Formats: sequence, structure tokens, C-alpha cells
Amino acid sequence: MKPMEAAQSIITSQFPNCDVALLGGSVARGEATKTSDLDIVIVDQNLTSCYRESFYSNGWPVEVFVHNFETYKNFFKMDCDRGRPSLPQLVSEGIVLKGENEIVEKLKREANDLLNKGPAKWTEEMMKQKRYFITDTLDDFIGASKREEELFIANLLADLLHEYVLRVNGRWLGNSKWFIRVLRRYDEQYADQFVAAFDHFYTTGEKSKLITFVEKTLEQYGGRMFEGFSIGK
Repeated sequence: MKPMEAAQSIITSQFPNCDVALLGGSVARGEATKTSDLDIVIVDQNLTSCYRESFYSNGWPVEVFVHNFETYKNFFKMDCDRGRPSLPQLVSEGIVLKGENEIVEKLKREANDLLNKGPAKWTEEMMKQKRYFITDTLDDFIGASKREEELFIANLLADLLHEYVLRVNGRWLGNSKWFIRVLRRYDEQYADQFVAAFDHFYTTGEKSKLITFVEKTLEQYGGRMFEGFSIGK
């Protein structure tokens, strides 16, 4: 069954009284793969609480994100506070399966406003703290002599660097496949360098290229952070 048909069937059979239903995710973006699922946002004014559920239907894996007109706002805020606006993104890109135009437009407008605004700006103290953690992790990486340790320090280094560069530049974060996608949206050339540096280490075990890449990135934001750093003093 085609995705739109399958999604519409789910709404008809399981959520017939909902006010809004949107199909988001890779299917909505036209980027579906053989492992893609149907990401469906449901808004129902009669619900007293929200929930998320996964199941199979019509040959498709399905994830539904079910809310009322208050809980979706709470999740919009929580997602934005963590820097990864998952629900606003689903609503923004969602294909309408059900819903009055005025209500759907309001939901999408709220989502788009949040996405366009970007995440809250980090304080100077937060930027110093995050730069310190990158410096500390880089030193652990440089000093490590066991391959098994180097691998997982590098993983952490990638996460910290990704978070820092995007957040200080007012960009949203992403994880899994969105890790590199959001980085490319920010700076295609930097994303290429990021991938090349980590790929070189993972492939060869040679660390110098990755160390240089991290140090050059830090230099753009004030360099390594250690001397004089303090929390809570």
C-alpha cells in the first residue's frame, strides 16, 4: 500500500475523531527508503494526555505522536530547549491527512516560527564550559593509547564539536542521520572537513588529522579552554 493511502487508512480506523492528522518524516520530504516508517502527528482536543506509539499497519512501520491542543505546545518547547526541534519539524513539513485549514495553518505557523527563530543563544559562560569539555576530551584522545578507548573518545568528540559549532552559530542540532544533514545546512565545506577528519581516523587509526581539525575549529572560537576555567566558584 502506498504511504499516503496507508496513513489515511490508519486515521480512518484508529483516529476517526481527531482534529488534525499530519504525515511527516522522510515520506513527506520525498526521501523515503526501504526502512522508512510513517511518522504521523495526531492532535485531538478530547485527549487528556499525550502519548507516542509504534506499530505495524498495512505493511508499514508506523510511529504516531498523539497530542491535544496543550501538550503539543509543551513538546514544542521541550524540543526547542534541547536544541533538536523534532515535533516542530514534523508539523512544519507534514502533509495534511485531516484538519480544518485554519487550525492546520495555525499549527504550522507556530512550528515554522520556532524553526526560523532558532535555538536560544548560549551565554558566554556556557560557551566557555562547552569549549572546556571539548579541550578536555581532545586531551584524553591525544593521550589515549588503546584503540578501544580512542574509538569512543572520538565518538564523544564528534558529538561535542557538532553541538558547539552549531549552537554558537544559532543552528539547530540533529542526531543519527540528521547529525551530518544539519551540519551541511550550516556549512557544506566544514561538514566535508568534519567527515574527512573522523573518517580518516576511523579508517586508519591515525590521529593527527583529527587532532588538527579539532584544534583549528577551537581556534575559530578562542582556542583551547583550560587555564582559569571554573564552575560554581
